[in-house]
Amino acid sequence: MPNVTMTPRTVFALTGVAALTLALYGGLAQAAPTVGQPAPDFTAIDSNGATQQLSAQRGSTVILEWTNHDCPFVRKHYDTDNMQALQNDAEAKEIVWWSVISSAPGKQGYVSPAEANALTASRNAAPAAVLLDSDGKVGRLYGARTTPHMYIIDPEGTLVYMGGIDDNPSANPADVETATNYVRVALAAMESGQAVDPASTRPYGCSVKY
Repeated sequence: MPNVTMTPRTVFALTGVAALTLALYGGLAQAAPTVGQPAPDFTAIDSNGATQQLSAQRGSTVILEWTNHDCPFVRKHYDTDNMQALQNDAEAKEIVWWSVISSAPGKQGYVSPAEANALTASRNAAPAAVLLDSDGKVGRLYGARTTPHMYIIDPEGTLVYMGGIDDNPSANPADVETATNYVRVALAAMESGQAVDPASTRPYGCSVKY
């Protein structure tokens, strides 16, 4: 490697490049939340125009589900009623379920508020709210990478699970029946007072369309 003389001008130039890089990419380099640590707080507008704030749900378990109705991996779980069953079970246990749509305008999965509500009705889905995150702020805050990508936050506001919905990363609806559902495993552990295991898994699905 050739020797490089670090003159004040060179240092300034390198510093300028670093600053420019940080300005351009700093928003994409946020650290993902950590299991066992407080879940990052946020506010978002839902499909009915209401403001939802995570910290306002303290005292309740919260499930975040990143979704994109055009993604075949998402359709796998909705076409088999697997996602709806999880949502209904959550509602029965007074767990707050928020479906989050982070698709940007013009990208796959983007919907208007009316379209989001129509989707919920047509699929007999039962989220407590559908959060419209078209600017991607909440998705990037949580490091959401795929649809679906699941997060569970306990009543104290601690993130206790993040990752895939199950252990079978396929788009085949038939695989739902034989997969280990990580969300159910986590909720069962929480109900019994045990630590969630696994607490973090690899998510699978379509990339979030920021």
